Amino acid sequence: MNFDLTENQKLIQDMMRKFAKEELEPKAGEIDKSGEFPVENIKKLAELGIMGMVVPEEYGGAGFDFVSLAIAIEEISKACGSTGVITAVNNSLVCYPILAFGTEEQKKKYLPKLATGQIIGAFALTEPNAGSDPASLETTARLDGDYYILNGTKRFITSAGQAGVFIVMATVDKTKGNKG
Repeated sequence: MNFDLTENQKLIQDMMRKFAKEELEPKAGEIDKSGEFPVENIKKLAELGIMGMVVPEEYGGAGFDFVSLAIAIEEISKACGSTGVITAVNNSLVCYPILAFGTEEQKKKYLPKLATGQIIGAFALTEPNAGSDPASLETTARLDGDYYILNGTKRFITSAGQAGVFIVMATVDKTKGNKG
């Protein structure tokens, strides 16, 4: 098995390393001190196609593989950790679940906006009594007609204050434990 980076992956690595060094690193300390959401960083990354790297082109994304995404996140995070986390969450924990489990209607509605940075996604897992253990979730989702009614409390939700869409982890059948 060959573990060398492909030529495209090397290009992404070089491009993101240069971008991160020039655009993200100079402001990273200020962003960390202020605790503000790095709006400008995310806009710039969206313009480069990084906010939807694994989203197929048919939904407005760049259509790259997950290794390329990991390479980009690594370079971004070296320069600005908070921007790296936001990028990772948007791609891996928001875009990917919609791509893998969403309806065609949901894919068409959310993926183009997420991939282009029109909206940012948030992932809600952590709870006061369960921490980040999915098997111990207390938040429930109950089907009511065509919609689910959520009941529970979440905390530490990356991008929550800026998000236009949330992926919320909940249980639909507590009797099934971590399979419910």
